[in-house]
Amino acid sequence: MNIPEDRFGNVMRNGEGFDLHYTRRIKVPIDRVWAAITIPERIAAWFATADVQIEMRLGGAYRLRFGDEGPYAEGEITAFDPPRLLEHTWPDPPNPPGRVRYELEPDGEGCLLRLTSFGVPAPYIGSLAGWHIFLDAIEPSIGGVPVEWTMEAETTLMEVYKSRLPWLKVLVDAAA
Repeated sequence: MNIPEDRFGNVMRNGEGFDLHYTRRIKVPIDRVWAAITIPERIAAWFATADVQIEMRLGGAYRLRFGDEGPYAEGEITAFDPPRLLEHTWPDPPNPPGRVRYELEPDGEGCLLRLTSFGVPAPYIGSLAGWHIFLDAIEPSIGGVPVEWTMEAETTLMEVYKSRLPWLKVLVDAAA
């Protein structure tokens, strides 16, 4: 698997959990990327979700259901500055909720997207590969190319991350 160095996410310890940081240069204007991360049908095109419900305002609800019968992740929008900033909580009972922050800035004819997932508990560190795959799917989905998420692809990518970060291998294998 040949992945450009700038595509990998970075992991930092944050108390009991971890913060995951990603940057993507997307060759699409900021307003179209903003739509991809805020309009439910467009989110579903890259984020492997069957159902998305969002109240686009500070304090609004942010709900995602994974799979047709999966549970909802029900959070709240905690930062909102269209078309540059969206942040919402990511509940994980009984742990404190994490936060997911999308930051956009113009970059030539496209934009720069920075995503940070704050407070990821150790048992869910495998989401490092999941976010990587989902972020790579944003640009094709904007162009109308459907992207299908698979656990096999996420697992394969996680093996690449573990080979790059030996401490991560120990952590992921312990959580399995």
